[in-house]
Amino acid sequence: MFVCTGYGTLEATAPLGPLQINRRDPGETDVEIDILYCGVCHSDLHFARNEWQFTQYPAVPGHEIVGRVKRVGGSVTKYKRGDLVGVGCLVDSCRICLPCREGLEQYCDAGTQGGTYGGFEPVLGEPTKGGYAERIVVDEAYVLRIPKNLDAAGAAPLLCAGITLYSPLRQWGAGPGKKVGIIGLGGLGHMGVKLAHAFGAQTVLFTTSANKIEDAKRLGADDVILSHDPEHMAAHKESFDLIIDTVSAAHDLSPYFNTLKREATMVQVGAPEKPMPINVFPLLAKRRNFSGSMIGGINETQEMLDFCATHNITADIELIPIQHINQAFERMLKSDVKFRFCIDMASLRG
Repeated sequence: MFVCTGYGTLEATAPLGPLQINRRDPGETDVEIDILYCGVCHSDLHFARNEWQFTQYPAVPGHEIVGRVKRVGGSVTKYKRGDLVGVGCLVDSCRICLPCREGLEQYCDAGTQGGTYGGFEPVLGEPTKGGYAERIVVDEAYVLRIPKNLDAAGAAPLLCAGITLYSPLRQWGAGPGKKVGIIGLGGLGHMGVKLAHAFGAQTVLFTTSANKIEDAKRLGADDVILSHDPEHMAAHKESFDLIIDTVSAAHDLSPYFNTLKREATMVQVGAPEKPMPINVFPLLAKRRNFSGSMIGGINETQEMLDFCATHNITADIELIPIQHINQAFERMLKSDVKFRFCIDMASLRG
């Protein structure tokens, strides 16, 4: 075991600050990583403030990690010292259940035990702590290779925001000849627009803000629908093959259901704090589907990184020092960022 500096909190109502945290010494198949950048996900805020009611303290968020390999265990074959690597939302899974065997570790039957934070660290016997820290130790099976042509800071949010959108776009067949809608232009939504465009789909943003139109088209949207305008929504009635909802606040889903074709699908990836009521009649009327999706497996995440390298896609970020994380959380709640905060972890080292 070794001790390093992290940035976290001791209780739900306290601000984040520096903490000394434990990491296991690298085992035979482990990779020790010096963290260079860590994206800031809305889930980090939910976790730090115990809004999902499972946080154990001290809590250290962060699951969009990019860094350099510092040490490797004796049996590691995929990585060597100096490699640029990433770690996403998973640092372990049971590896034996059907989802794990199918490469769907995000749906492991053991649940959240393998989470980068809030999971269980078996060697130390304590909850896992995330990437708001100097270093992290992860089994090589859960480490991703960051393509060399991607900006390292901009690549960090791909480890959550990127794969969260890539996975349903791939699963539901986004591509040429398909009309794909993205609800919301935040950290998740802006990745959805970029990726859907790169897949070759007709890409449309749904937004309540007219001031998002210019950004959406710059990012790759072919059209923008103002979702609070009934006439604008009606003009797109029954025309979408796929809609992905990235919004994490409570909102009415029914108007979006009506823009889906018969038997088309709307996928929820935003995670509102409280359950939302659903009017089932627009679903029943056209045999439409309402589904959910959560990140991706390790192989699919690597596929996403390679896809982004081919299409030169990274997140649009605002780089911040770790000391500004509490202000960043408050700004994130106000959607005051274009479009994802990323922490320069050099700021933690002084």
